[in-house]
This record gives sequence, structure tokens and C-alpha cells, in this order.
Amino acid sequence: MQKFLLKNVDNPRSTDIREYRKSGGYKGLKKAVEMEPGKIVDEVKKSGLRGRGGAGFPTGMKWDFASRDPNFPKYLICNADEGEPGTFKDRHILERDPHLLIEGMVIAARALKVGRGYIYLRAEYPAAEVILDKAIDQAYKEGLLGENITGKGFKFDLSVHRGAGAYICGEETALIESIEGKRGQPRLKPPFPVNVGAWGKPTIVNNVETFSNLPLIIEIGPEEYSKIGNPDCPGPKLYCVSGFVEKPGVYELPMGTILRDIIYKHCGGIKGGGKLKAVIPGGISTPILPPDKIDCQMDFVNLPKAGSMLGSGAVMVFDESVCLVSVCMRAMQFFEHESCGKCTPCREGTGWLSNILERIENGMGRNGDIELLLEVASNISGKTFCPLGDGAAGMLLSFIKYFSDEFDHHIENRKCMVN
Repeated sequence: MQKFLLKNVDNPRSTDIREYRKSGGYKGLKKAVEMEPGKIVDEVKKSGLRGRGGAGFPTGMKWDFASRDPNFPKYLICNADEGEPGTFKDRHILERDPHLLIEGMVIAARALKVGRGYIYLRAEYPAAEVILDKAIDQAYKEGLLGENITGKGFKFDLSVHRGAGAYICGEETALIESIEGKRGQPRLKPPFPVNVGAWGKPTIVNNVETFSNLPLIIEIGPEEYSKIGNPDCPGPKLYCVSGFVEKPGVYELPMGTILRDIIYKHCGGIKGGGKLKAVIPGGISTPILPPDKIDCQMDFVNLPKAGSMLGSGAVMVFDESVCLVSVCMRAMQFFEHESCGKCTPCREGTGWLSNILERIENGMGRNGDIELLLEVASNISGKTFCPLGDGAAGMLLSFIKYFSDEFDHHIENRKCMVN
């Protein structure tokens, strides 16, 4: 497949605005400033672009809601808080092609009549902050940010707002709370940020990869864009693959690429000729899949039919040497640590699940522990302010559904079956 999102990342000078322009950068913006804002929104709607942050909500629909709101000012926020374990796709753009993100955000600002934007950057990406600040300075000097952008009379200011290392701030309302200077905790919805967001004003939050698709949509048009990938979920998609594969990394492929092809065709198969045991297809908050479920399309529509979710597109591959009870335990420890504590089911439930899993992993499991795990998980699902609790519970339930024999072996034999 021709690269669109990653076409510049191998150029060692790709962060410089001159190099970006040599590769065709800012052509989409040049075209967008000649269009009426409503026309840009229509183009994005026609393209079928879905948000690449995890939920897969249609971007054009979100924009339409915001553009119809009569309240001003409106704010634009890029969610660059890439905290999902196993996820590192946005980092490629942030550190190697920052002007692609900036161009996408300016196009969005033009479409939505926004005058102020923020890039909410993950605390663990300090190098990206330096690169983004430099790229933003270059864009200001070239008249692509600030007053009278490209001489067309619209204004957009952009800056980086660095997070403090909280996974929960990847959730858009917790992110907004953080930007406002408050504790990063999710808000109850509705109202939704498109109507009541930052400082009570309409706010559009999209992630790095979503914004980075916009120059392509404007440049080639929504009809051509929609021909890439799956008709239900069109466009290029960044899949980041880690674990027991020969060639881990970030791959730009058409949305809907078969999971088996990602592992065996693009990533060279299981490391050392080993045998596949399991795959987490979208980051640890998505349900795990056994080997007989990997002939599925990696998109927001078809992957749920296989029993999981696309999430961030972080593919984590495990071979038969891996103890999945240990993986489940470490994942739950992460969720317990990162729970913001606002709602009881998540705050208390993830702690209970973590304690039970630690007991099982350490050879002290008891009869009835599996049933207790299922009961606690069911008391979390659907009862939390944000998806963190659902992700923790769903992850655990999938491990037990497909790999209950490993949990049983730990409890009955007080040791791991793979050792």
C-alpha cells in the first residue's frame, strides 16, 4: 500500500517545515482555506473517517454537532495522551512528522471556526514536546498559525499542553478537566464536549491519527479517500505491533486488513518459528483473542463480531511460552493504579480483581476464585463514569473465556502450566 500517514517518517529531516513542504505538505491546507467551513465538514462526513482514538465515532458527525452549536468561542484539542499499553503509533507522527498533525488541526480549525487549539501531550513523550514546539514556531513564522493564516483572514493559535502521566486523561472529559487546571477525572455525559467542553464551551477532541488524515481527505477528495480500506471504515490505519513477532513496529495498512495478515504477512510471523497462543488486537483494554479468531478484519465494525474491539490498533502478540494469567494480572495492576478513584465500581473493583489475580499467580489460588472474579467484573461493567472500568472487566472476562484452563491449573497445581 502507498504510504500516506507515514510517508515522511524515514526522512531524517522530516520535522523541518521545508522538508514537509517538499513532500507536498500544506497542500491540503491551501485547498481548505479556499473552501467554506461547512464544505470542509461535508467533505469529512462524505469521507467516512472514523475517530482513530479508540471509539471509532464518525468524525464528520462529531464536527457537525459542534458546528451547529451557536456558542463561541469554540476549542480544538488534539488528544496526544497515548497511554494505552502497547500503543505507540501516534509517537511516529509526533516525533517524525509534526507538521502533518499541525496541518490537520488548522484544517479542522478552519472547518469549525475555532480560534484556539491545544495538543494535550503525554508526559512520557518529552522529545515530542521539543519537536512539536519547534514545528509550531516554524508554522507561525510561515503564516500557517496565528493571525490571518495564509492571508485568508482567519486566526488559529496552537500550543502544547503537557500532561502529568495519568492514563485516565486519555478520556476526553478527563483531558478537558486537566487542561482547565483541575484534577483529571471524567465528567458524566451528557452534556457532551461538542456542546459543553473546555470552559463550558463547544470543544472538539480528536486524536493525533484522526487529525493526520485530514490533509489527505482534502487533497484527494472524500470519494478517493473512501476507496482506501473497508467501505464501512475507510482510510489508512496505523497498526502498532509488539510482542512475539519477527518484525514488530508501526504499519500503515488499509483499514480492515486481516489480523492474520498483519501477524504473518507484514510482521513475519511468530518470533523464532514459535506457535501463536493469543493476540490482544487493540491495546490491553480490548478483549484477547485465541488463534482461531484471527481471520478477522481489523476495523471498528468487523472486529467486534470476532469478540473484541479495534481500540487504538495496538496488536500485542503472545506465543506459547507466555503465562496469560501473569499477563492478565499485570494488566489489572495497571488498571488499578490508573483508576482515578471517582467511581466506586472502578476504584474498588479493579483493586479486588488485582488482589485475586495476584493470589492465583503466586500459587495461593482458592476454589471459587474464578467465580469471584466473574462476579466482581460483572459489578464493574456498565457502572462506571468512563470506559476504564469496562476495559478492565472486559479484558479479564475474555482471558477467562478463552484461557480458563490456565487459571484452573494455577489454582489446582499452585504453579503455571507453561513452566
